[in-house]
Amino acid sequence: MTDWTEKYRPSTLSEVRGNNKARDALEEWAETWDDHGDAVIIHGSPGVGKTSAAHALASDMDWPVLELNASDARTKDEIERFAGRAAANTTIGGTRQLIILDEADNLHQHKDRGGAAAMTRLVKNATQPIVLIANDYYEMSSGLRSACEDIEFRDISTRSIVPVLRDICRQEDVTFDEDVLERIAEQNHGDLRGAIKDVQSRERDGEILDTGSEGERDRTEDIFSFLDAVLKEESAEEALQTAYAVDETPDNLLQWIEDKVPKVYEGDELADAYEHLANADVWLGRVRATQNYTYWRYATDNVSAGVAAVRQEERGGWTRYGGAPYRSSRDSTRDYVAQQIAKEAGVSMATARREIMPYLSVMTHHCRNRELTVRMVARYDLDAEHVSLITGSGKTTNKVQGIIEDAEELLEEEAVEHSGGAFAQVEAAASDDADTDSNEDGSGGTLADFGASSDDGDADADGAADDQSAEERAEAAEDDDGQAGLSDFM
Repeated sequence: MTDWTEKYRPSTLSEVRGNNKARDALEEWAETWDDHGDAVIIHGSPGVGKTSAAHALASDMDWPVLELNASDARTKDEIERFAGRAAANTTIGGTRQLIILDEADNLHQHKDRGGAAAMTRLVKNATQPIVLIANDYYEMSSGLRSACEDIEFRDISTRSIVPVLRDICRQEDVTFDEDVLERIAEQNHGDLRGAIKDVQSRERDGEILDTGSEGERDRTEDIFSFLDAVLKEESAEEALQTAYAVDETPDNLLQWIEDKVPKVYEGDELADAYEHLANADVWLGRVRATQNYTYWRYATDNVSAGVAAVRQEERGGWTRYGGAPYRSSRDSTRDYVAQQIAKEAGVSMATARREIMPYLSVMTHHCRNRELTVRMVARYDLDAEHVSLITGSGKTTNKVQGIIEDAEELLEEEAVEHSGGAFAQVEAAASDDADTDSNEDGSGGTLADFGASSDDGDADADGAADDQSAEERAEAAEDDDGQAGLSDFM
C-alpha cells in the first residue's frame, strides 16, 4: 500500500498548508539568496511540513537536491565528505542546487566527534543554498544558529488540517464522516503528517471507520510542557511520565531544570530541588565514566520526580522561562565560577558545581543577603555576569552593580589590613622625602633603606626581626587562604 503522506506530499510551495507566512519567508529567502548567501534553519514540531516545504521549494526553483540526514552522518569526516561531494556537484553542473540537512538538531557536541563544528564550517563556507531542518531549534549549537537565518513552522490548526484530509479522501475515492476527520485533526495537535497516517490506518473497503480512538498515538511533549509539569503542576509520578515523553536526554533535562528552577522555586523548595539535581549529576557522571546508560533512569528520577516532590504547592499561570540554558557564553560563565570556587576551596570543579554553587544560589538568591553576596564576590573575584548567574538578579541592575563596587572596597580594606602596616609606613617615608634629601649624611633613609637604623648592629637585629615578622605574616596569609569555602565568608 502506498504511503499517503508520500503520495500527497506537496510538489510546490503553494500546496504547503497551514504555514503561509513561513512558506512565503522561505520563498523570499530562496529568491534573494544571491544577495545574502546565508543558510536557513527551518524548525518546528514534527509533522508540520518542514521537509516537504524544502523539497517543494527545490521544485519551484528548479534546483536539484542533495540531501543528508544528520542522524546518520554525525562525525566530522562524514560531514566533510558530504561537503566535498556538494562542491564537486556544483563544479560539474555549474548550476544552483539545494543542500538539505535534515534532523540537524540531532548533532550533539559530546557525541558527534566534531560533527557540529564541521556542520558550522560547511554552512559558513558553502557556495550553494543550504536548508537545515530541525524539530528543536535550541538543541542546535549557538554557533550554528548564529550562522543561519531561521524560519519557524508552527503547529497546523485543525481548520487547516481537515480540508487536507477531506481532499485526500476524495482523491482516494473513500467515504468519510466529517466529524471523524475533525476528531482526527484535533487529536493530532497540529501534526498534519500524523493526521494523514491516522486517516489511512482507518480506511477499510473504501470507508474511513469511526473507531472512537482516532489520533491516540504517543506524541512527544515539548520541553516547556515538561518544565510546567515538574515545577508547577504535576505530582512526582506524573512528572516522571512527562519526562519519559520528552525527546530529550537526561543530561539536557538536568540543564533545563537547573536553569529554570529559580524562576519558580525559592527558599527551602529551591534548596531541596538542588539536592536532587546534584544527585542526578552524580548519576550522569557514572554514565560518562562507565558508558552504562542504565544509570540514566536514576538521573531522570531525580530531575523530574525528585524536583516535583519537593514542591510545596501547585502553581498556575504562565512563566517566562526564556530560551535554552546551554549557550556557550553561559557555560563559560558557569565554568569560571566553578573554577574560582574550586581554586579557593581546594575541591574539584565538579564538586564546586554540585555541592557549593547550589547553596550559594540559595543563600544569595536575588542578593537578599547583601553582606554575604558582597563577601562571596570579593572572595571568588566575580564580575556582574557571575553574580547574575548565581543570584538570578540581572547583571545590569543597580543592586548587582552596587554589590560589585562594595566588593572592590572590601578587597581594598582587606589588602590594607593584611599589609602589616606597610602602606602607612610607605606614606610616612614619602612624607619624609624632603628631610631625606636635605640630610647630608643620608641617615634619614630612603624607600630602599626602609626600616634601617643608623646603628649597624641594631640594623641587623631589627632587620632580622622584620624578616621574621614578614615571614609569619605570609604564613598567616597562606593559612587564611586555605580556609576558603562556604564558611570562609559567612
